[in-house]
Amino acid sequence: MKPRSKRLVLVGVGVALLVGAVALVLNAFQQNLVFFHTPTEVAAGKAPTGRTFRVGGLVEVGSVQREPDGVTVRFAVTDTAKTIPVSYKGTLPDLFKEGKGAVVQGRLEADGTFRATEVLAKHDENYMPPEAAHAVEQAHKAGATVKQ
Repeated sequence: MKPRSKRLVLVGVGVALLVGAVALVLNAFQQNLVFFHTPTEVAAGKAPTGRTFRVGGLVEVGSVQREPDGVTVRFAVTDTAKTIPVSYKGTLPDLFKEGKGAVVQGRLEADGTFRATEVLAKHDENYMPPEAAHAVEQAHKAGATVKQ
């Protein structure tokens, strides 16, 4: 084999390895990508079915109900325009409270209940997750437009 042919084969193998590595990284990224949706988007059917995603907003006042098993909690997340019922089995963060911002990650069930696998709550008195704050702000703007 001539030196030029050997070089072309090495370059070809290098390119093939690079393409394979990029494909593996993109595949892993796609599988772990979690999108954020507001309760209004979920109610409108814009959220993915059969995939994990996040919903954020305010924990609706008076909606937190603890099941007799002691670990299952049902509550509602709202952006002040729409409300999504959530079911979570596990320990809630210490800062989780009604009327405060929260982001839940999980899947939407066929009955419309969001089955959460993770609950994230605010971390200080003035904080709301950016996605949740934006969702509430958009819902307020939409509500103001409709009422006029």
